[in-house]
Amino acid sequence: MKPVIFGLSGLTLTDDERAFYKDADAAGYILFKRNIENREQVRALTDSLRELTGRDELPILIDQEGGRVQRMQPPEWPQFPAGPDFDRLYDVAPMSAIEAARVNAQATALMLAEVGVNVDCWPLLDVSQRDTTEAITIRALGHEPMRVAAMGKAIIEGLRTGGVVGVVKHMPGHGRAVVDTHFHLPTVTASEEELEIDLEPFRRLADAPMGMTSHIVFQTWDPERPATMSPVVVEQVIRGKIGFNGLLMTDDIDMKALSGTAGEKAAGAIAAGCDIVLDCWGRMDEMREIATLLNDMPAKSLERLDRAMATVRGVKPQGDFAELIAKRDELLALA
Repeated sequence: MKPVIFGLSGLTLTDDERAFYKDADAAGYILFKRNIENREQVRALTDSLRELTGRDELPILIDQEGGRVQRMQPPEWPQFPAGPDFDRLYDVAPMSAIEAARVNAQATALMLAEVGVNVDCWPLLDVSQRDTTEAITIRALGHEPMRVAAMGKAIIEGLRTGGVVGVVKHMPGHGRAVVDTHFHLPTVTASEEELEIDLEPFRRLADAPMGMTSHIVFQTWDPERPATMSPVVVEQVIRGKIGFNGLLMTDDIDMKALSGTAGEKAAGAIAAGCDIVLDCWGRMDEMREIATLLNDMPAKSLERLDRAMATVRGVKPQGDFAELIAKRDELLALA
């Protein structure tokens, strides 16, 4: 099994994709808006991936956060609120905000499980600052580490109740980036003491099943390499200071914050200590390069993957979707 999660080109698998995916044996796949039309189509697509791989527990990922980051969209699926909506409620009623985050995540999981998606790249545990890039502020759960951790934990629990694995992101923190990593490489100059604020939510959720790195240079830890490519950040900060021992995946390696070819970036991230590379765009030439340059997943990474998927093994999604949405909306109205 190759330590990579690949994207797909369209609504169904092409013949070339079928042949390549069967041979490459990727650890999992990720869906985007281009892969999504309606319930029946998405279910058929996820079923075809599991049939192709012969793996019932095949991780099929999505970014379904709510707000602007929602791949399954109206009119087929309802619009969901974003992180700042729960942050505003927390100002008024902290416990209500935590419960609203939990039931919202549970409803999200029911929606995903219905179409065969079993991993959601959510929640963000990034702590917002005054000058944080909008790419994060429109999604973040707040500016105070403890509330971010509390609502992030509720989201993971809600997802799990619905049969979906959550992914905490973006380790070791994206809140001090003032530019968007989709287009630029941010450099953070904060001191180690200041960065304790960024680490705290991840420490509180260090037992999360999966985590995602950030493409950010932290000068105090490694002034030469972004976190995704830095053995120092991965081993000493994410595994060490945070204490995270779950499955660690990269953020999308296609982002402009990283340099090099797709294969070079993938190999660099694995060499730095990441368990899995996330390659989202389904470009056949890039996927072939990645598959050629990556060795099979080592035993430790395979064990982390199995442990992560085991958190929802045998879970029957619980709850009534409409009731969960109604409860969430009632709580959010308090703000």
